[in-house]
Amino acid sequence: MFTGIIEDIGDIKSIKHEGDSAVLVIHSSKIMDDVKLGDSIAVNGVCLTARSISGNEFTADVMAETLRRSSLGALKPGGKVNLERAMQLGGRFGGHIVSGHIDGTGTIVSMKREANAVWVEISADSKILKLIIEKGSIAIDGISLTVAYVDDKVFKVSVIPHTASETTLLMKKVGDIVNLENDTIGKYVEKLLQPFNEQSSRKNDKKSVSLETLIESGFM
Repeated sequence: MFTGIIEDIGDIKSIKHEGDSAVLVIHSSKIMDDVKLGDSIAVNGVCLTARSISGNEFTADVMAETLRRSSLGALKPGGKVNLERAMQLGGRFGGHIVSGHIDGTGTIVSMKREANAVWVEISADSKILKLIIEKGSIAIDGISLTVAYVDDKVFKVSVIPHTASETTLLMKKVGDIVNLENDTIGKYVEKLLQPFNEQSSRKNDKKSVSLETLIESGFM
């Protein structure tokens, strides 16, 4: 489990594609002091497992499903990634609950400066947008951010200088792909409400073939 508060910007030392999977080697100057084999590390918001460690570098396997759902397959040696170790119990919880399990990707539509902040507009699939609420939280490449605007095509966040300096988000450009993870609580609420929504839908279907609608349609 993560918080979306990025600890370091790591460097991709290598990425080796092996069929439908890949192996990443990442360098970090800040987080490796207590990383152990098997630890979970969020890489651009994707939860990966450190399979080997050498100095300030760790190696992680990326399965085919992760490559399909995220932007990790597009990484290249020399690229930058956001890094966060799994949160510790008893520490400050500065962001929101982030699982590191990506729901999909979005595309940066525009980036516009306003005073000391930068507005970032991102388009996404409807299945992701329906779980985004204004003033709610979303993880973009693993960064916990507050949604300032959302409609049925895009959402927007406003990036403050500290977030800009400590993450890779403003290193991106229009057209770039980013990893998106919806708020976990919203996903659970949607799942729990599904039986009620289906029941309501069935009731509406019954109403659509009532005596009144049959008469209106000329069957009686």
